Order: sequence, then structure tokens, then C-alpha cells
Amino acid sequence: MTATQRMNMWKHVPDVHQAMLGLHEAAKQGVDPVLTELVLTRASQINRCAFCIDMHVKDARKAGETEERIYFLNAFDEVEDVYTEKERAALALTEAITVLTDGFVPDDVYQRAAKQFEEPELARLIALITTINAWNRMSVATRTPPAGR
Repeated sequence: MTATQRMNMWKHVPDVHQAMLGLHEAAKQGVDPVLTELVLTRASQINRCAFCIDMHVKDARKAGETEERIYFLNAFDEVEDVYTEKERAALALTEAITVLTDGFVPDDVYQRAAKQFEEPELARLIALITTINAWNRMSVATRTPPAGR
């Protein structure tokens, strides 16, 4: 089944789009570009946002990410030799914030990330994960198609 776009949300709320772009840019400042794209892609996979998956996989490649690491992203914790512990901690935090299974981020997941990131970078990472979840939800709600589709 191919979903039909419901509306072009940004045409109706360009001020919201600009605010989101500003938040996104602020959140990613100082976060490694490759790690940024891994996090953005993983959250988008979980949220099933085709538009964002398409965009962030392309951006990951441009940032120097390998095909192997993109392919294994769904199973990042199963392939210890593919991602660094810092990346794995960031991806685990991404999953915890995105899913919020029990309504909170488990202490062990947060502590794992806190051991790998200084507080300012961890704060930006949390903001980045929160931002991509907002982008995902707006794109999924309006069924925004991947670029060129």
C-alpha cells in the first residue's frame, strides 16, 4: 500500500516549520554529524517515518557513514564490533526516548549515555532525539512521502 499525502503541513504553518528548523539546528550543535544521522535515522525507523528515513540515510552517507552501519542500525546492540560504545549508548537512549515503554527513560539507559557524554553534549543529544520525534510525528500524521515520490 502506498500512502497518499494528506496535506502539506508546512504550507499552512510556515512559522512552525521555521521554529522546528531552528530547534533542530540548535540541538545538533556540537554533536558529531555521523552520530547525529545515526540517531535521526534510528528514531525515524522506530516511528516508521519514510520521509525522514530517506532523508537521514542519505545525509548519513554524505556525512561518511558506511552502508554496513546503516544496514545494521536496526540491530545496533547485536553487533558489538560495528558501533562504538558511545554510539551504542546514544542509540539505546534514542530508543528509550522514542518508545517511552513505561512512560520514562530507564535509569540504566540514561546512565549508560551519561558515562559516554559530557552533560552539555548529552543535553543536546536529548534535544536532538526529542526534535526528530516531533518531526517524525508530523510527517507520519500528514503522510509526507520521501523526496521524489
